[in-house]
Amino acid sequence: MNTKKLSLFSSVAICVGLIVATSCLSSLGSGIGSLGRAFIVPMFFVMILNMFVGISFGELNRLMPNASGGTSQYLMVGFGSFVSITANLAAYVVTMALTMTAELAMCGIVLRNLFFPSVDARIISMIILLALFFVNWKGLDLFSKVQDIVVILLIGSMFLLGVIGTLKLGTGEVITHQSTPAFSGISGGFQLASVAFWLFIGVEFVIPVAKDMKNPKRDVILSIAIGLALLFSVQSLLGNAMANYVDYAILADDPTGTPHMTFATNMLGGLGKAWMGIITMLAAVSTVNSMFAAPPRIMQGMAEDGNLPTIFYKENKNHVAFAGLTLMAVVTAGFIISNLAVSNGISFVVLAASCLWLIDYILIHGAVLVLRKRYPNAERNKFLTLGGIPQIIGIIGNIYMIYAIDVGESRILIYKISVAILAVIIAYAIIWCKFVVKKPLFKPMKLGNMDVEEETEKATREDVVWETL
Repeated sequence: MNTKKLSLFSSVAICVGLIVATSCLSSLGSGIGSLGRAFIVPMFFVMILNMFVGISFGELNRLMPNASGGTSQYLMVGFGSFVSITANLAAYVVTMALTMTAELAMCGIVLRNLFFPSVDARIISMIILLALFFVNWKGLDLFSKVQDIVVILLIGSMFLLGVIGTLKLGTGEVITHQSTPAFSGISGGFQLASVAFWLFIGVEFVIPVAKDMKNPKRDVILSIAIGLALLFSVQSLLGNAMANYVDYAILADDPTGTPHMTFATNMLGGLGKAWMGIITMLAAVSTVNSMFAAPPRIMQGMAEDGNLPTIFYKENKNHVAFAGLTLMAVVTAGFIISNLAVSNGISFVVLAASCLWLIDYILIHGAVLVLRKRYPNAERNKFLTLGGIPQIIGIIGNIYMIYAIDVGESRILIYKISVAILAVIIAYAIIWCKFVVKKPLFKPMKLGNMDVEEETEKATREDVVWETL
């Protein structure tokens, strides 16, 4: 039996490790360049918006503490199998595979350019992928140790670079007169809120490992709150530092596509460039490590509910849902090897999949409101209900983020890709529910079905663990 329990620190590391991706470092530079230091204002409001997401996930976890897949069961109880299958496959399988691909590809390119010019970037990406696959195959203990170390180094490095830049202690030339940013005022803040949103998205990745926490009732919402506050502080400090060493116009439209690398090079020269390269690697490792940990557990929960084949519920001797883990690795490896990760289209596909992620957030907020009406006397943190205000604001904010995902023809293309991805998943959901398991599409599962007795759960799990793996 797996006795390892996650500390509050490890829980925070999962939240932070997933959110701080290489793409976030680039988005931070772009946002500062487009709005100036005022970009910190929409960052703050977006942090609050994602805190509302955390509040909704925290309440659902309190209602269903024994739900092994988290979001899968939450939407099953709220809206039934069809919504659960569609939302979770879109947000936590398709989106995560594409995001992992983009992260590993960018990391491979940066490391090749800095340290291994004669090595194919795909080889570097594959080495990191396989190493993290092994870490997660070995179970929660090794995963948490790696995650803790990587996040300490990552956040510590970002903090130090932010301090050096803010105090103007770098070896490079400090910019005393900045150019006028492209956006300004309240309207500019609203336009760039969608950019700021990607600096905080993913707080719910702590939910699939909630059952492995020492004190989940306290640590789920607390780890989300601490993680978001920590990220806002460190990223604000780093953004302010960027404004001291890189012209806004260059940050907003960096010709290399990596404004964070330009900043580090301008501030500390070759040392800064190498340091930011290491940070890029740490960001990719922390993100991919978290993505290897959470989606397989979500797929395990879906299989437990009969929404995926039973193979996704089975575990190896390290108590890892190996089928989901292997699927994520194989799909990501295929994208990397095929060079899809560095094509111009990958960014559009990732943004399209991100729209589906936001739809999942909207449904989660909706599930909270529905279950408050359906089960008014169920256990929940009354202090955080706040009359449904976090959920209502969250739904409105997430709809706006989908609207502001891009502009013009690019936005239309992103919507088309989203619809195409959604159509394939909807087809699977209908076929699976109506013809394979033969159950209603929209019949919610009763909340009591999630309250599994410990001994029953233990016996069921022992029946499906593959001890020989």
